[in-house]
Amino acid sequence: MAEQVHDAPLHGAERILVIDDDPGLSEVVQLMLAREGYAVEREGTLKGGLRRVGAADFDLVVTDLKLPDGTGLDAIPAIRSLHEGLPIILMTSYSSVESAIAALRAGAVDYITKPFQNDEFVHAVERALNERRMSRENALLKRRLRAAHQARQVIGESAGVRRVLELVQKAGRSEASVLISGESGTGKERVALELHYSGPRADGPFVPVNCGAIAPAQLEAELFGQAGSPLAGAAPRTEGRIREAHGGTLFLDEVSELPPALQVKLLRVLEEQMVRPVGGRQAYPVEVRFIAAAHRDLADVVAQGLFRKDLYYKLGVISIPLSPLRERGPDILLLARHFLEQHARRLGRPVRGFDDDFAAFLQNYPWPGNVRELENLMERAAILGESEVLTDRDLAEVAPALPMVRASAPAHGHRPLAIEEYIREVIERFQDSHSETELAKMLGIGRKALWIRRRQWGLKRGRKTEA
Repeated sequence: MAEQVHDAPLHGAERILVIDDDPGLSEVVQLMLAREGYAVEREGTLKGGLRRVGAADFDLVVTDLKLPDGTGLDAIPAIRSLHEGLPIILMTSYSSVESAIAALRAGAVDYITKPFQNDEFVHAVERALNERRMSRENALLKRRLRAAHQARQVIGESAGVRRVLELVQKAGRSEASVLISGESGTGKERVALELHYSGPRADGPFVPVNCGAIAPAQLEAELFGQAGSPLAGAAPRTEGRIREAHGGTLFLDEVSELPPALQVKLLRVLEEQMVRPVGGRQAYPVEVRFIAAAHRDLADVVAQGLFRKDLYYKLGVISIPLSPLRERGPDILLLARHFLEQHARRLGRPVRGFDDDFAAFLQNYPWPGNVRELENLMERAAILGESEVLTDRDLAEVAPALPMVRASAPAHGHRPLAIEEYIREVIERFQDSHSETELAKMLGIGRKALWIRRRQWGLKRGRKTEA
């Protein structure tokens, strides 16, 4: 007959079911675990144990291998059919490697041989419950991340965005590699996230790597991992981002910057689904979806002989081009309002919108930094704006380095200042009063892109102001 130490579980106590036909032993286990603060129930048969699992929520089942109407090995799949995530510990006095392996293969989280030490038993229970807590926390975190992502999905009503979302919907259901192209700041990582969360690997990890931001000497170990070495001063063992993305998605941003040797190694991973760490002999299987992105036209990079054609085809099974923000007229004000509301809510600021003059600036500005630059500007507006509605006067605080855009903003329907023309004008005007970092941030481009343009146009600084 079933017994309980408590008529009802302790408030907040984790519930454990013990299935064992030895009443003396099961009572000892019950009292021992109850002293640890757990709510423990007992059953003497497999049938009774399954009835209880089906009728109540338990956090752990401890079952004997030998039961009057079956075995613990029979209990494991039966319990899992009723409660898939419920951890099970098998205990037996018939210790053997074969039964231990069978129990673990069937889904048990641990295996204990009788007679056992009390501390050993309690530690096994604590381990199983800790793993269950972590599993629940991870599931909760994934749900929160997914909910947060859904609030940050790709936003827009322009024809270009509608086409992107159509491609994402189709490609998201597959495992095919995807190549996303577009200028810096157009939202390539947002689209990669959209693909990840709309696909079969949504519950797996999303691992981003910026291939252009990591030194070539370090990038190989960063991607493929580093084998351990007993030698003093040797690089420590690392798993690598590809293996870290196992079961999920690896996002290779600025993939055009991969050195030739790493292109060969990446192609092998894509073809064989195996990865070999730097300095190691063993290769490890991986199940990873690859999404790559580049702000340069990768076909042009291939034509220049700087990127392997076979890798280009392997990564670009599906291609998704992103339009620059200056070509997404209907989306500019939509995105601006979204970012302003998002940051004002996060910061607890009173700013809620903007007037026609502010809107005219947003629509006429060429946005060299694309969506990223627009979000940065609206975050500054949320921080610096003093009233609920932003006006042209707020631009002096929000965009102090861009007076020529406000002064010469064309009327609606006229062409905005050409992007390269605008960038050159800003560089010429502010390169002597702003550092390289500030100037690049102002333009929404990288310092390397700024350096290339200054060299191309022969623009030299009058004095150094780099911080």
